[in-house]
Amino acid sequence: MSDPKFWIALSDVPDIGPVTAKKLLAIYKKPEAVFKAPYKELANIHGIGPAKAKNIKGYSEWGKIDAQLKKLDATGIKIVTFSNKDYPETLKNIEDAPIVLYIKGTIQKEDRYAVAIVGSRKYSPYGKLAAEKLSSELSSMGFTIVSGMARGIDTLAHTAAINSGGRSIAVLGSGIDVPYPPENRGLMEKLAASGYVISEFPPGTPPERENFPKRNRIISGLSLGVLVVEATADSGSLITASCALEQGKEVFAVPGNINSANSKGTNDLIKKGAKLVQSAEDVIEELAPVLKGYIRAREKANIELSVEEKRLCDIMTAEPKHVDVLSRESKMPAQKVLGILLSLELNGIAKQAEGKKFFLA
Repeated sequence: MSDPKFWIALSDVPDIGPVTAKKLLAIYKKPEAVFKAPYKELANIHGIGPAKAKNIKGYSEWGKIDAQLKKLDATGIKIVTFSNKDYPETLKNIEDAPIVLYIKGTIQKEDRYAVAIVGSRKYSPYGKLAAEKLSSELSSMGFTIVSGMARGIDTLAHTAAINSGGRSIAVLGSGIDVPYPPENRGLMEKLAASGYVISEFPPGTPPERENFPKRNRIISGLSLGVLVVEATADSGSLITASCALEQGKEVFAVPGNINSANSKGTNDLIKKGAKLVQSAEDVIEELAPVLKGYIRAREKANIELSVEEKRLCDIMTAEPKHVDVLSRESKMPAQKVLGILLSLELNGIAKQAEGKKFFLA
């Protein structure tokens, strides 16, 4: 296994971004081999050239990296490199995925079923209601909620997911040891305990303005789709939506008051083709083909059912039953039943008929 300090160094070399770093790793396999490569060899690689080769060979910040590694050990921050098996699967597929991530918390495979919820820092009562409702519903259905831990809609989405007993991921525009905004330090600790906090920026990095648009590609990269709740015409949330489109991800938007500046961005997204969302079911409907693709990619030979899944299967028959009937007979909330039915449907155990009716496949 490669020494993490070489990964950090490669990510720190001036003028060597994630795309170029991955090109070098495709050739040399390990970052230490990149630094050992002869100058002329590096300079002759297409897209590297003399200037970048000089930056690689002249890199001298090894003392700074040693100090960083000591700090990471002391603060419980983990390094996940691009070659690590724990590197988030959905993020790995984007072209400019970082080669080094700093993480506090625990990555789980189930986090690939993630939806980003983003929006305005200054929200309306309507935006608050929508963010909390949708985050709570999606979380209850088993989705991980991704956001940027900013003031406003981001904070509401994270908090609703945690309060629903679900997982949530925060993507920072600063080092993990520099919580931003500062008043969200407590929220960050909760997120690390019920999901994880992630940053491509090394410890000590301040929350500089240019970091936030850059981190937005990670918010969308970790997610199957991005849901914008409220956004002005120049909101940073629209950058996240653009990143999602570039990455081939779904974009969703909550419709808003035509007289509200906070709804200008979301209403424009809908006019341009974003999926209009009124409930979590709208998101699931749009993501169903993607989710089924994931299920097909897994081994389906021995599907283990949870207690609640078994309870629903015992109640269901070959005749379609409405979700409200299943909810009443199983003594579980309808929203929870819908989430379980989605899982059963994706695993080929249940099927859906018209009018929210389900039956055993």
